[in-house]
Amino acid sequence: MMTPRERILAVYNGQKPDRVPYMLDLSHYYLHKFQLPWELGSGYPKADTGLMDFNRKMGAAFYCPQQAHFWNVEYANDVKSSSATRVVNGVPEIYWRFDTPIGSIERIRVWEPSSYSWAIKKWGITNEKDLEVLTYAMASRRYTPIPQNYEEWANYIGEDGLVYMNTAYSAIGYLMNYWMGVENTIYASYDFEDELQECVTQINNNILEMVEMMASEFSAPVIIMGDNFSSDVQSPSFFDCWSKDYYKKAYDIIHSHGKKVAVHVDGKLKGAIKMMKDIGVDCIDAVTPGSVGGCTPAEARAEAGNDLILSGGIPNELWYDYSPMSSFENAVKEWLALKDISPALIAAAGDQVPIGALEERILRMGELVEEYGYY
Repeated sequence: MMTPRERILAVYNGQKPDRVPYMLDLSHYYLHKFQLPWELGSGYPKADTGLMDFNRKMGAAFYCPQQAHFWNVEYANDVKSSSATRVVNGVPEIYWRFDTPIGSIERIRVWEPSSYSWAIKKWGITNEKDLEVLTYAMASRRYTPIPQNYEEWANYIGEDGLVYMNTAYSAIGYLMNYWMGVENTIYASYDFEDELQECVTQINNNILEMVEMMASEFSAPVIIMGDNFSSDVQSPSFFDCWSKDYYKKAYDIIHSHGKKVAVHVDGKLKGAIKMMKDIGVDCIDAVTPGSVGGCTPAEARAEAGNDLILSGGIPNELWYDYSPMSSFENAVKEWLALKDISPALIAAAGDQVPIGALEERILRMGELVEEYGYY
């Protein structure tokens, strides 16, 4: 019988494992369940052994080291990068700030206990000048690897998972998710296209230095990338214009070092799967059929072809008690049925297991994979 790690590696190597791998990102669920602090501002300098132990308890392979600290970042001498958590009117918030010779920008997130997350309070960029500040700061970054930190995670989980290495967003991902928001970034692509293109080019060139460092300095077999892709946010035409060149270069770097690439697509799937397939990605992570992804498992496989790995399968709403257990079970079995088409398949959540999910369904999914997942 193969170990969880062996199964995942077999799929990435184009082989047929003894059964479909079963792995989950339980990080957000785990933090909420045990009311642990979410250190979004600082990350975790040591391996989160509690999280990995929880994956073991739930019977799901571990793969996603959220907020891990695998490298140090330094900025140019005339750039000050700062962040801190503070309490404003009784509510915790985190700010991130760049001070440069050409100006300063700051973004803020605020704690939302109901969703156990840090919501956007203030975007940091509103005009072309702010964009220049971001470019000046982020294009100056230099990276120093800390491979022993990765090995701490990998050694602790052992054969019970495969620790992916997670890159940062691309430049567009930084803008959409951190500094401008989706709507403002789209507007900027029309209102000050040249300035945005200069920003994207310089920041992406800098991130490629990080990708080279990760691919060459770490033993991780799989590097995961992505901007929380959704084809209604970065459509194929938008992706071709603003992100394709960066991702193609990054994938080529990673593959040149003998590693595999997963890309995080946690939204609309139609069009997004093909645009990643066309530039050589090995795996689509966080595949969510149903209302979120907008397609069935079979339709996702048809767009992916038989070689592209599909990892995911279970929509968020099915983890809760308002969805019948029979619907949850049918979704798991429908996903596992894809193995009859191709072994390029991993059973996982469609993104993270959401907070408040029923623990019995996490355990039940493992039972169903054991029952229906063998080849």
